[in-house]
Amino acid sequence: MPASLRAAAIAARGFMPTDEGDALWDAALEAAAAVPGSPLLEVGSYCGKSSVWLGGAARAAGTILFALDHHRGSEENQAGWDHHEPDLVDDEIGRMDTLPIFRRTVYDAGLEGSVVALVGDSPTVGAHWTTPLALLFIDGGHGHDPAHRDYELWTPHVAPGGTLCIHDVFPDPADGGRPPYEIYLRALDDGFVDRRAVGSLRVLTRT
Repeated sequence: MPASLRAAAIAARGFMPTDEGDALWDAALEAAAAVPGSPLLEVGSYCGKSSVWLGGAARAAGTILFALDHHRGSEENQAGWDHHEPDLVDDEIGRMDTLPIFRRTVYDAGLEGSVVALVGDSPTVGAHWTTPLALLFIDGGHGHDPAHRDYELWTPHVAPGGTLCIHDVFPDPADGGRPPYEIYLRALDDGFVDRRAVGSLRVLTRT
């Protein structure tokens, strides 16, 4: 990964550890080579930190990253929860709005030509999506219903030979919430093959 782009990813606001971001970069390049001509898609962009790693890889591979988020924050980002960031609340409406930060992150990284923002909720967009994906990264809502719904809506679009990445997978319940781990187990049951684990990131392939 180019040093300037990696620096932009590290500096971006968000919760993606650097080693996991680097693993996303590797997975995206491998996926684009395995399924040439197909785009990448992430569910859950927040302020765009993961979008820099994935979008940079998309640019290097000559493809596109679709970055899907409603930009109102997941359950765990709301007031009273551990990952709430009060300065991301739009004071006029009293709701979170991460879209301006996301757009600036992508701009600062020089990736506006390689990252397409899909501003909407996952169920609405997923109900109308038909394009096969070289890579799907699931990092949206971590509650039971949102996580399982994202899995059910989006994994059918991963092309044969394509890659599925899931973030915040913690086998030990003491380390984090269960739904990302649950959908990881579902992926294994559905025939996805484990490729690697880096921190809480799991990288799998559809055979």
